[in-house]
Formats: sequence, structure tokens, C-alpha cells
Amino acid sequence: MGFFEKLRKNGQRLMVSCSAIVPAAGSAVRMGQDKLLMPLHDVPMLLRTLWTLEGCGYVTEIIIATREDLIVPVGQLCRDAGLQKVRKVVVGGESRTASVLAGLREADPTTQLVAIHDADRPLLTAEILGKTIRRAAERGAAAPAVPVKDTIKRAADGMVETTLDRSELFAIQTPQVFEHGLILGALEKAEAEGIALTDDCAAVERLGMPVCLTEGSYENIKLTTPEDVLVAEAILERRGEA
Repeated sequence: MGFFEKLRKNGQRLMVSCSAIVPAAGSAVRMGQDKLLMPLHDVPMLLRTLWTLEGCGYVTEIIIATREDLIVPVGQLCRDAGLQKVRKVVVGGESRTASVLAGLREADPTTQLVAIHDADRPLLTAEILGKTIRRAAERGAAAPAVPVKDTIKRAADGMVETTLDRSELFAIQTPQVFEHGLILGALEKAEAEGIALTDDCAAVERLGMPVCLTEGSYENIKLTTPEDVLVAEAILERRGEA
């Protein structure tokens, strides 16, 4: 029985603790500049990401895993912004798994859930964050997703092999939220076996654990190229957050 289900059965008020891990140690080669501190309408991208996590009542602490050369400027950014939940800024690793583990190992050992959110997804809404945390508390693992819009084909050597059924395909986003012990064990196992992962759900899937999908948003984009920045700024303007 999930944590939320127990509370509902007992008729108690919902209480859950969730540590947020923000992997931010990438090189940003495709962006052409260091994107963490890059301004989106005069606000650093990382700060926009952290604001949503800071404002979530379920999130009790935030740990950022970044490059060694960014430890001081990221820490200063958080202090200047008055972020109360950023507990540590630690050195990440050369892979996503290594960075997430660096953050996880600094998390409060008593936390019930862990939300892992890309530093370069600054348009996350409070609604998506809260919904994903609640679903993870019920089922152990959850992630937001959106249906794939384009037709997807599998190809080899430039030749189409098959067309995939678009109705079964989803683009997975972050935050990806898990029971603390589950994701820690899953990522440590993947690291020990030298498995390269592009997201954290894959580590849990390798253990045979199902991941529940929640409703994501086409606006919850990952900023990878300069074109993505233009889209993000347009979304912020439409939201009135520019």
C-alpha cells in the first residue's frame, strides 16, 4: 500500500517529504554557451527552475549537482535569490547517473521521496510537480509525459526499418519522482554495472519496477539549443512571466 493510500485509509491530512535533486553538470555544447546562468528575460535559467521547486510544499530540500567551476557562482545565485530550501551545491559527475547519485548521497536519509528535475527545464509548473509527487507516493515511481506528435520510424544506415505505433509513444519529461530507497538502489546498481542511462526512470525499469505516467506539458521543454531559448521566452511572455 502506497504512502498516500495509507493516509487516505486512516483519514489523515496528507503529509509527505520530498528531496529535489537538480543535475546541472552538463557541458551545454549544443547551446554554444554555459546555459545554467544564461538569462531568460533577465532571470538566470537555473533560478527559474529552482523557483518552482522552492515553492512546492512537498519539497523539503533542494540539492544541486553541478560542475566544480560553477559551485561558487551557483551557490551565490541561490543566496542572492533568498532560496531557503537549497541545502547543498555539490560537484556532479561526468554522466547524468553520477551527478544524480552525487546529489542523492547528500539527501536527507529520512526523506520519503526524491524528485529529480533537469536544471534546463525552467518552465515546469507547480501543478505538474505536485501531481507527479502525489502519484509517486501512491505507486513508488512516476514521471510526467506527453504523447509524441510526430511519426517515429526506426532506421539503420539511413534506411527505414519500421514505423512505430505513435499511439503507444510518449516523450518523458522531468521531474521524475521515486521512493528514496528505490531510486538510490537502482542508480547504484546501474553505476556498478557501467550502464549508461539517459533518464532515471530507466534505472528503475531495469529492476522490473513500473513507472506511472502523469500528464506533462508541451511547454515543459528542455533547453538544449538556441532555438529552444526563443521558444521558452515566447512561452514566458504568453504566461506573463517575462
